[in-house]
Amino acid sequence: MMPWRLLLTLWLAAAVMMTLGWAWQQRHRNAGIVDVLWSAGLAGGAVLNAVFGAGAPVPRAMVGVLGGVWGARLAVHLGVRVRGEPAEDGRYRALRGRWGNRPLKWFCLFQFQALLIALFAIPFAAAATNSDTRPPWLALGLAIWLIGVGGESLADRQLARFRADSAHRGQTCRAGLWRYSRHPNYFFEWLHWFSYVALAVGAPCAGYSLLGPALMYVFLRWISGVPYTEAQTLRTRGDEYREYQRTTSVLIPWRPRPASGNDS
Repeated sequence: MMPWRLLLTLWLAAAVMMTLGWAWQQRHRNAGIVDVLWSAGLAGGAVLNAVFGAGAPVPRAMVGVLGGVWGARLAVHLGVRVRGEPAEDGRYRALRGRWGNRPLKWFCLFQFQALLIALFAIPFAAAATNSDTRPPWLALGLAIWLIGVGGESLADRQLARFRADSAHRGQTCRAGLWRYSRHPNYFFEWLHWFSYVALAVGAPCAGYSLLGPALMYVFLRWISGVPYTEAQTLRTRGDEYREYQRTTSVLIPWRPRPASGNDS
C-alpha cells in the first residue's frame, strides 16, 4: 500500500514552507525562490520516505541518499543563481509583467508548487515500500542516477562557464552537451527519475514510480520548462536563437542539423 498519510504530511509541511517562501518573494520581488524550495522539499520528501517507509533497508536507504542528494544539489545550484543574479529569472519576470505584484496569484503559484512536491514524492514512496531487494535493479537504479545527476551537473557547469565569458554576452551556448540538445540539463533531470522506477521493481505499488518520469517530461516539455525558457530566450536573442532551435534537438540529445546555408 502507498503511504498516503506520509505524503499528506509532506504536502502540509511543503505548504507551510511555500507560504514562508511566498512572504519572502513579496518583500524581495523574486519568485525564483520557489524553485529552490521545490528542490529542497523533494530532498526532504526522499529522506522522509526513507526513514518511515515500510520497505527493506537497502531500497529505503538508496531512496533517501539518491533523492536527498539530487534535491539538495539542485536547491544549492538554484539558490546560488537566485542570490547571484541581479534580476529575477526571465520566466517569473514575464509572469510579473502579466500579474503585477498581486499577492493572491503569487500565493497560488507557491501553493501549487507545494502540491507538486507531494506528487513528485510518490516515486520515492513507491520505492521505499519495496521489501524485495534485487541487486541487479538496485545497481541499475544507481547507474541511472549517476548518469542523470552527472549529466545535469556537467550541463550546468558548461552553461555557467559559457555565461561567465563576457565575449559570449547575448549569444547562445553551443558548447559540450548544449551542441546536441537545447536543454541537456532538463534531459538529464528527467532521466534521473527512472532511477526510482528501477528501485521500485518488486514493490506492490511499483507502477506509481512511473509518475516521476511521466510528470517530469510533461512539465519540462510542455508546461513550465521548455516553453517558458524558450519564449524568454526568443525575446532576447531573436533570430540567433531561432537558428539554434532549427538545428538542435529540443530535449533528447541528438546530432545537430546543418546550419542554414550549409545544407547539402
